[in-house]
Amino acid sequence: MASSGQHASPKTAKFPGYAKIVSVLLVAEFVGTFESAMIFIALPSMMHEFNVDAAAIGWAATAFLLVAAASAAVCGRLGDMYGRKKLLAIVLAISVVGSIISFTFGSLEGVILGRALQGVAGATLPLCLGLARQELPKERVPNVIALIAGSSFLAGAGGNLIAGVLLQLGNWKALFIVSGAMGLIAALMVITMLKTSPVARGEVRGIDYVGGLLFAPAVALVLYGLTNASAWGVFSGRTLGFVLGGLAVAALWVAWELRVSNPMINLRLLKANKMALTQLCTAVLGIGPLVAVGILTPLILLAPATDPAGLGVSPAVGGLIIFSAATLSFVGSPFSGKVAAAVGARRALLIGIVISFIGYSMMFWADNNLLTFIINTYVISIGVMFSYTAFPNLVAESVPLENTSEGMGINTVTRTIFMAVGTTVLTVALASSTVEGTMVSTESAFNTAYIIICASCVIGFLLALRIKDAPRTDAADPQDSTLSVQGR
Repeated sequence: MASSGQHASPKTAKFPGYAKIVSVLLVAEFVGTFESAMIFIALPSMMHEFNVDAAAIGWAATAFLLVAAASAAVCGRLGDMYGRKKLLAIVLAISVVGSIISFTFGSLEGVILGRALQGVAGATLPLCLGLARQELPKERVPNVIALIAGSSFLAGAGGNLIAGVLLQLGNWKALFIVSGAMGLIAALMVITMLKTSPVARGEVRGIDYVGGLLFAPAVALVLYGLTNASAWGVFSGRTLGFVLGGLAVAALWVAWELRVSNPMINLRLLKANKMALTQLCTAVLGIGPLVAVGILTPLILLAPATDPAGLGVSPAVGGLIIFSAATLSFVGSPFSGKVAAAVGARRALLIGIVISFIGYSMMFWADNNLLTFIINTYVISIGVMFSYTAFPNLVAESVPLENTSEGMGINTVTRTIFMAVGTTVLTVALASSTVEGTMVSTESAFNTAYIIICASCVIGFLLALRIKDAPRTDAADPQDSTLSVQGR
């Protein structure tokens, strides 16, 4: 059953409660992304206070990442089963508890435990995107999905900016006070300002506990191995052990999920050609432009001007450049949504890939010029924004309404895993050629990274061309809740 908003005429100029619904979803997603980004700038001061090395303090970030990746798909599925509003409120409440624990325990172990609980906020994006599709008129969904997805750019950059200010005014504990307050406000907004839609009250046939229990460690083992590959060595026993162990658990999980009638993660959704190709595109671009913009940009900006690829700007100037690029992405995200609504999300994705390719191709001729680099960064940010916001709309075009958050969760996990792969690949590329006697990457190493990114753009473009502009009235029509993936 669809909510009343879904029956509004496409010609309806106004939708009652539109601004309220969108504002709640934006705030909720901002909290989820803020909690992910806020910790990185605080790691050095926390490392000093707890008197631990970088590997130990890194768990404050890793714990969040591991839980967030698993939560995106599992909570997305539970939201489809029991109600997205309810799950979103629960997820935000758990993140508040995590903030309280990190603040009050005063130990590294307490911070890691709190960050793990905060990681449940990784489910905010698929739940918010599912709520947007559930509650809003069909013709407005692409714009709002793009806006919510685009807000993550602003929240990520804003998280670093706000965290920097808070660290100057106080200490790292202030971050958890603010994140806890933001999470509480967002949870109250969800509870009081969103209505419970009957679409969430469909038949519930029980929870696939085995599928849920197998999925989380499979993702965690693979991600843990990939995120530590640069420190341990890509082909070290520990790296291969964690990755292969995770893949073995994942194989068991896939076999189980395909056997049960009511799986925790409905892998049968991938039988739809459009959904499968969307995940392949996400994986390929995750290795390239989606992750590179967050790795190479600050590295080049903040590296000393004496380095082969360094620009030597101050952290404040570098942060301002990155934040301005993120703001440009957020402001431009509604335009990406309009393109997706007008000509389909596939074309929006193709536009994004082409722009990203142009931006990274121009990096070969940047020649350590700050103005040229800033222009290239803005071009790349626009391209990544188009691609990043196109994927949720492609998922919405590919799956029935009742599987929306689950489909978004699958896409989030795919992106997270392959961005971790991309981090390792680009790190290895940068380490492939260094200035003699130092760990500083040469210009040749950066060019190797750019070649990898451009190659991923080309492959992603070819895959995107294979995505068909099938009639979206089937997959994307929220009024039709009778669709089956097998019948498509």
